Parts: sequence; C-alpha cells; structure tokens
Amino acid sequence: MAALGAATGGGSWFSALALGVTLLKCLLIPTYHSTDFEVHRNWLAITHSLPISQWYYEATSEWTLDYPPFFAWFEYALSHVAKYFDQEMLNVRNLNYSSSRTLLFQRFSVIFTDTLFVYAVHECCKCINGKKAGKELTEKPKFILSVLLLWNFGLLIVDHIHFQYNGFLSGLMLLSIARLFQKRHMEGAFLFAVLLHFKHIYLYVAPAYGVYLLRSYCFTANKPEPTASSLFPTLPFQEGPLPCVLGPKLLGFVQRFGQSAVHHRLLSVGKAGDASIFLILTTTGHYSLFPLLFTAPELPIKILLMLLFTIYSISSLKTLFRKEKPLFNWMETFYLLGLGPLEVFCEFVFPFTSWKLKYPFIPLLLTSVYCAVGITHAWFKLYVSVLTDPPVGKTKKQ
Repeated sequence: MAALGAATGGGSWFSALALGVTLLKCLLIPTYHSTDFEVHRNWLAITHSLPISQWYYEATSEWTLDYPPFFAWFEYALSHVAKYFDQEMLNVRNLNYSSSRTLLFQRFSVIFTDTLFVYAVHECCKCINGKKAGKELTEKPKFILSVLLLWNFGLLIVDHIHFQYNGFLSGLMLLSIARLFQKRHMEGAFLFAVLLHFKHIYLYVAPAYGVYLLRSYCFTANKPEPTASSLFPTLPFQEGPLPCVLGPKLLGFVQRFGQSAVHHRLLSVGKAGDASIFLILTTTGHYSLFPLLFTAPELPIKILLMLLFTIYSISSLKTLFRKEKPLFNWMETFYLLGLGPLEVFCEFVFPFTSWKLKYPFIPLLLTSVYCAVGITHAWFKLYVSVLTDPPVGKTKKQ
C-alpha cells in the first residue's frame, strides 16, 4: 500500500491493480468451465474451417454460431492464433474436444482481450475530477472506481471461471462512454455501433444513446448542452460516475426525457443515495450468479471472492460518504445480511435433506426469488431518484 501511495501522482498504482487482477485470472485457469467453453471452441472451428457463406448455417454441433458478424470475425481472428496451440480444436467434427493446449489458449484469449477493458477503465478514470478527493490514495474516487471495475466479481467468475468474453465487450461499452464524457461524440457513437455488431444484447441501450446523441450532438444550437453525466451517472462518486448499473440509469434517462418538460434534469451523481442503489444492485446481482458455479472446488473461490469484493465496495463507499447519511436503512441491511443464511441453507443444509432428490430446484428457486426482490427494490429506488431530482438549473453546480 505504501508503494501505491508513492505512486499517487502517477499511474503506477493503476498498473499494479491491473497486473494484480491479471495474475488472479491466471490462477483461475484450471477451474471449472461451462458448456460456453465448447460453444466458443466450436465457433473457432466454424470460422476457421468453413467459407463465410456457411458460418451461420453449419449445424454439426448444437452450439451454432448465433452472434452478430463482428463476433464471428473476432472468432476467425482468434482461430489463426489457436492453430499454433492445437490444430484439432479447429475441426468442426471434433465435438466436445478438449486438451490442455485448448484450455490454455481459450483461457488466455479471454485474459488477453481484457486488455481493452483495462484501457477503457483507465479512460473512464481520466474523466473523474479529483479536486475533492481524500488525501489517502485509497480514498480517492479514481482509485475506488478502478478497483470496482478491474476487480469486478461478476466479470471474474463469469469470464474466467464460467467462460465468456464479457470483459472485452464491456471494454467497448466503457470506452464509448468515456468518449462521450470527453465530448468525442462521433467516436462514442461509432464504438457503440461496433459493440452492437459484436453482441446484440446491448441493443436495449440503443434508445438512450440515440436520445442523448440527438440532444447533445445533433440539436445543440443556442441550447445548453447536457453533460455526459446526465446519461451515465451510475456510481456515486463525488466527482464522477461508474457505469456498472448502466442499463437502468439509461432507461430511466429515456423515460424522464420523454415525460418531463424540462429536458436537462440531471441524475444525481454525488449522493449517498446512489451509493446505496449501486451496492444493493451489485451485491444482489453478484450473488445471483452463484448457481453458475455449482461444482464443489469452486465453492470456496466464489464465496471468498464475493466477500472480498463486497466488503471492499461497502467500506470504500462508506468512507467516501462518511459525512453523509447511512448508505442503508434497517430493512436494506437486514435484506443484505439475509444473503448469508440463504447461502448456508442452499449449499450446506439442503443437500442433506430428503427434499434434494424430489425437489432439486428449490435452492435455485429461493436464490432467484430472493435476488429478484433486491434488484426490484434497487430499480424502484433508482426510478424514484430519477423522477424526483430537481431541474439542473436549480441544483448547486459542482
């Protein structure tokens, strides 16, 4: 920590955070992986072995290529590196093929492509004004933002254990947001368009992007231009946002934009209330990922990593807002603490009951319902804050 403190004036603390999480990802290489591992191996084989005209028609495997074209080309590019590891993984007929070299290649492909995510986080941190930051490095919004993004529990277990490429895609999203903050609207729009051609699930964000770009870039003559924080104020730093709960904030912006006569009411970014929403949403959302890792060796890993991330998130944001009201009311505190007994029941009690054979779905049902309550509560609080914020002209300038 002393070494990081000495680096406050530069960026070596950021490099240390990035290097540390990369080493952790390498340690997770031997862990369990889901059927998504075979899905992406098959896509490597399809794009490498077949002409483009057959990519979306090949059905030897049940895991057909169903992502947009840019992701297909992404797999094609990876396949030309994969052939130097194990040529057999690129055979379309080799269903469920696995080897140590295949495992290493696919794991390292996720780690390597996360470089874009690391760069995007760095760019987002540059958008935060640290004038009101604490004296200690660990109390600075940029440092907290970097930790919460780079060491995000959800990305670690979904990408580097379960196996997906969400870090790479999230990097495109964050970089697009950073460019909007930097008033480089065309670049931001271009990057988001590229993202849509990689994974169509991000289409739900497109309406908010369209509204924001129309208002801030296309129709700005003689009108005050809204800041990027009016669209992406998703984490409660005193001087900047964190786009971790981006979806609901974006949709909230679109809803308010259409309903309000005053188009420039800002979503609050410097309040303890935002910290509360973020913590409830991420803690509940992260716990909802637990059923993805159902094997015994990964049980202590997922529990330990989530505990570390959650404790850091709550403690760092409490420190950042120590002069504000408490982050949680008694009901929210009781709800979050209830995740502990729920985990004990699902993992350590239920397997030894007579219900295990007759009702094996009960742990998943309880987890889904319990987490749905927390996420719904967070969304409700979010929309209340979005719809009740005062017009920007009446708020104190930060």
